[in-house]
Amino acid sequence: MTDPDRLAGPGDGAALWRGPDEPDRSYDVVIVGGGGHGIATAYYLARNHGITNVAVLERGWLAGGNMARNTTIIRSNYLWDQSAGIYEHALKLWEGLEEELGYRLMFSQRGVLNLAHSAQDVRDGVRRVNANRLNGVDAEWLGPERVKEICPIVEVRPDARYPVLGATYQPRGGIAKHDHVAWGYARAASAMGVHFIEHCEVTGIEVAGGRVQAVRTTRGRVAAGRVALSAAGHSSVVAGLAGVRLPVQSHTLQALVSELLEPVHPTVVMSNAVHVYVSQAHKGELVMGAGIDAPNSYRRRGAFHIIERQMAAALELFPIFARAHVLRTWGGVVDVSPDASPIVGLTPVGGLYVNCGWGTGGFKATPGVGWCYAHTIARDEPHPLNAPFDLARFTTGALVDEHGAAAVAH
Repeated sequence: MTDPDRLAGPGDGAALWRGPDEPDRSYDVVIVGGGGHGIATAYYLARNHGITNVAVLERGWLAGGNMARNTTIIRSNYLWDQSAGIYEHALKLWEGLEEELGYRLMFSQRGVLNLAHSAQDVRDGVRRVNANRLNGVDAEWLGPERVKEICPIVEVRPDARYPVLGATYQPRGGIAKHDHVAWGYARAASAMGVHFIEHCEVTGIEVAGGRVQAVRTTRGRVAAGRVALSAAGHSSVVAGLAGVRLPVQSHTLQALVSELLEPVHPTVVMSNAVHVYVSQAHKGELVMGAGIDAPNSYRRRGAFHIIERQMAAALELFPIFARAHVLRTWGGVVDVSPDASPIVGLTPVGGLYVNCGWGTGGFKATPGVGWCYAHTIARDEPHPLNAPFDLARFTTGALVDEHGAAAVAH
């Protein structure tokens, strides 16, 4: 187990990363998007492939988009083999990431419960547990009594509005501190020579002879041998600059935190049926997520009725929260593909790569997708774990439909 006293942290005084005030005029690889995926990809390009002439361009501040606006839940209990492969790879990386980066990520494997409220939920849950076990993913099916043992504050009485008939349980799941994850990766990548350029918006992508040549930015033209898009909810906009149309839609996803409380919630509880998922952060605030807002939007403020329904569901499941005060709410912009699975791989433009469509599941995949995306960029071919998630599946029909296991839940 990692000794936290031997790890660096944000309070140690040293700059976490260094970069030039202006981008160089050319790089081997330009990554568009300085969120968790972009930063992790830069790190693994340097660590695994020795490619250090890399710039990460971020139109705002590093990790200030969805990386700062998620609910930090980590799990790998997805239904299909393809999804389980990449998420389990990510979880295994999570388990050694603090030691590797030498940085406190506050990774806490407190377990994840997915509640079942109907006979169909039970059937789906048991099916997923069996599929997980076949893929070597830790998973259990629990009855209401065991759910109550693991999370005593959940209401499991039979006459509840949302009766708990059981739950899937992944003991290795948990949470991590999102900004620490970004800072840890950025610190390590910067030490290997990666440049992080903040407040640098990409306004154009130059293509000639079917291959990417450069990106145009608010801070000048930057030539690039390869360009990797990792812009989350704005991926379709950025890809459109190169004439590539992506099959994704963007929606607002909302979350909220309560005031600081004493420890009352020992695990992570998710309920797709009622669109709420709850954990308690290290400082003590309750962190709750809701379902996505239905309209397509790039706004980071969602509709109040979504929060209202979310809170009603949460209070049915957790009556103890009735007197807790909401401290703040926020929204992120998530991009959703037709089969609720990501798109990671090559594009029709040579030297242009795309990583998008993670919907509500991007944070948990951070180490795994960074690893696989770096492989794809460095070798100009997909890693076996992200090969099923290429753009071509929407032409061939080889979809990876994860609506049941992804749904609204992180």
